Amino acid sequence: MSAPRHPALHASHSGCWLHDGQGSARALSKGQAVTAVADAPHLILNAPLLATRLGYPDLAGLDLLELYAFVHPARFVVPTPKGLADALGLPRPDADSEVPELLQRAAMRLLETCEQPDWAEREGAWTSLQSLVKMRWPWAKLLAPRLAKPQKAERWIFTRLPEWEESPEPPQPRQLNIPDGAVLDRLAHLTGQGAEERAGQKAFAVEAAHAFAPRTRAGLPHVVLAQAGTGVGKTLGYLSPASVWSEASGGTVWVSTYTKALQRQLRKESRRAWPETRPDGSQPVVVRKGRENYLCLLNLEDALQGGFAGRAAILAHLVGRWAAYTQDGDMIGGDLPGWLGTLFHKRGIAALTDQRGECVYAGCPHYRKCFIERATRASVNADLVIGNHALVMINAARGRDVASRPTRIVFDEGHHVFDAADSTFAAELSGTEMIELRRWVIGPEKKSRGRRRGLAARLADVASYDDEGDKAILTALSAAEALPSDGWLQRINDGEPSGPLEELLAAVRATVYARDESGGQEAGYGLETEAAGLEGPFVEASQAARLALSELRRPLIQLALRLEALLEDGPDWLDGQGRARIEGARHSLTWRIDLLVAWENLLERLGGPADPEYVDWLALARSEAREFDIGIHRHWLDPMKPFAKVVLEPAHGVIMTSATLRDGDSWDRAIARSGAPHIEVSPRLSLSPSPFDYAAQAEVLIVRDVPRGDIAALAAAYGRLIEASGGGVLGLFTAIRRLRAVHGRIADRLARGGLPVYAQHVDPIDTGTLVDIFRDDPGASLLGTDALRDGVDVPGHSLRTVIMEQVPWPRPTILHRARRMAGGGSAYDDSIIRARLAQAFGRLIRSKEDRGHFIVLSSAFPSRLLDAFPEGTPISRISLDEALQRVAGHASGNLIATPADRTDRG
Repeated sequence: MSAPRHPALHASHSGCWLHDGQGSARALSKGQAVTAVADAPHLILNAPLLATRLGYPDLAGLDLLELYAFVHPARFVVPTPKGLADALGLPRPDADSEVPELLQRAAMRLLETCEQPDWAEREGAWTSLQSLVKMRWPWAKLLAPRLAKPQKAERWIFTRLPEWEESPEPPQPRQLNIPDGAVLDRLAHLTGQGAEERAGQKAFAVEAAHAFAPRTRAGLPHVVLAQAGTGVGKTLGYLSPASVWSEASGGTVWVSTYTKALQRQLRKESRRAWPETRPDGSQPVVVRKGRENYLCLLNLEDALQGGFAGRAAILAHLVGRWAAYTQDGDMIGGDLPGWLGTLFHKRGIAALTDQRGECVYAGCPHYRKCFIERATRASVNADLVIGNHALVMINAARGRDVASRPTRIVFDEGHHVFDAADSTFAAELSGTEMIELRRWVIGPEKKSRGRRRGLAARLADVASYDDEGDKAILTALSAAEALPSDGWLQRINDGEPSGPLEELLAAVRATVYARDESGGQEAGYGLETEAAGLEGPFVEASQAARLALSELRRPLIQLALRLEALLEDGPDWLDGQGRARIEGARHSLTWRIDLLVAWENLLERLGGPADPEYVDWLALARSEAREFDIGIHRHWLDPMKPFAKVVLEPAHGVIMTSATLRDGDSWDRAIARSGAPHIEVSPRLSLSPSPFDYAAQAEVLIVRDVPRGDIAALAAAYGRLIEASGGGVLGLFTAIRRLRAVHGRIADRLARGGLPVYAQHVDPIDTGTLVDIFRDDPGASLLGTDALRDGVDVPGHSLRTVIMEQVPWPRPTILHRARRMAGGGSAYDDSIIRARLAQAFGRLIRSKEDRGHFIVLSSAFPSRLLDAFPEGTPISRISLDEALQRVAGHASGNLIATPADRTDRG
């Protein structure tokens, strides 16, 4: 069956092209393009991006990405014309004018795939399509004739998924020392025969092995701080002793990262040390993330059965297709395309995960097939668990099973452990947080949609059996009425807060505005003020709010005690599954009780003296001049203190590694930020310099004639540098508004010259996909903020120039000011800036073949910060014109070679 030749439309910053299916593509204006797509459905690629390009938010059509997600769920594709062509084995378009015809060919290829007998993702497609036809999905009519009804009824997605199996509790690992020879032999095996020998990698692996030695005293783990420069090969360096130890001891090693990109890289590298599965079918390597990252099957079932409407319902069916083929159910950074959620409602993906901690555990009909439970159980018997910093800390603090908490941990991207601890151990009493707690206790109110269930619904059988438990539930429901409810922010804005907690938030808002000294300079950004010198009425409001929280905490504690009693002396009908459900409910209750205690402690302090260990402040959160939250915040002055108690002290061995642990030549900052001093441990220090020849491979250019604050000059500099480099530029900004202003001024002109520019906070594409697009196109450039400063691994020609718009000064928040005062004043700021510069520079040279320029557009770059760059890197303070000549010379094929007398390190 031949595919109908639908008209196809493509729009980029360089123009618009339409192919009507008969002749060749023709150029047209944005207005003509909007008229065309409004009159008839066109083949398009990435509707939200196209809508942004055309300035037409109501754009709709036959999006090839949606069709690809249906035909090839859980398969990777870069969501660009070139990426689609590569994924389908079609010729890449040489120009934008050729893209419409490519879209037509791609549509034909995907539709014809559905007719092939060897289509690997056929099962479930016909059944899913029947629902999509009813929803009037644009592709349904084209797919229907090509999908024959199967002879046997297809299994429902929830019956097709395999069940996880219970396994016995693992024994304690053997206590042993790893010989250096065994570590080096394993390293040689992992790097492979004929691989280049790296002395730094060998030394790093031997040092890392010390973390796996038997602990000599309780509460005193072996701590190794290992700085390994880019190119040392630290991943295989620590996987070598980790794999030797886990194999010999029978224990589990956790490797923790800060970015999802490194998690993916680790999963790939780990295959050198462990097979995909063991002979018994179990997994030696498991990737673990927080619950909110995984597909919740109960939420999916609700969505498929009418819980979602409109476009969100179509998304649910495409996710249902993916769920049958996914490796592990990871929706955020796993094998679900990152671009899929952006094609639909922005919260569609989040609504299919367990964002609110409402899991009913064994009470769920899909419990035995749950992706989260499968990963949790697999990790208990795994040799290697790949997690993230936040998960490791939360698991150590309140993991359901104490025996399975990590005891041998490698913190890769160790320079982010401080930030992760800062977030994990903080307290935030805000309207958003309190309304979530209210919904968790009370459940759906008024016209709420979805499967949300309150305490009474989740524990109905317990309430019917246990009078004391029933009474505690009812008391908690009554007390939760004091928490903010829907419409709380509008009531506060109208001066009509309801209840003691909304009254407190109203007082916070009024105080923040009364003390604001920004003079409108921070319009669009949050406002904050210290929680000090508060007036009597504010303190009274805070204590009334604290009493209301206490009234809720007490029945929750009583309910937790009743559940514990049920587990100890349960009724006859309480089987193993029921016990597991009650255990899960107890875990959730403990989490909420701890949260309430933290809030009460925060409010109690407002009426008394400040605690020197904490920093407290009031804040009004805003975005684009729109208020969206109000709250009181508490952070540890030094979050490594609770980290040391919760994570380090119970551990036996911990490695923290990064290319940027040290501050210059000093270990003081790294040691302080490891938490080791809080438990009186002296960490073992290891330094493995990068093997790269930075004198020949890289050059730092400090451009001195771009005036600070001049957006026109900044945009002109970026545009000219991207042209000189021929693309391949990663542009880093410290403010979103400057990023948007620069992108708006240069994107169209550069695209017309064949140099597309993508940008965070502008293009409706998730960050991971933006990096994929950037990596895939050597002519593309990418503008972004902090998220792109590290964790971006783009070796080769696709990244040859990094531009920072200015010195990355820390934002002068209340929290930063407190830590600055405690940490040595300007020296504290300098250490942060040096770390940021080093992390950004680390994006540039990722292999021995890489060459490139690191450019800072700063007229007054402090010389004291120049040691942030690797020793030997040429550094020059020059004009923009000189920088353009050097960048253009590199782009034309000339290698970087800067005389030593041009180096400026102060």
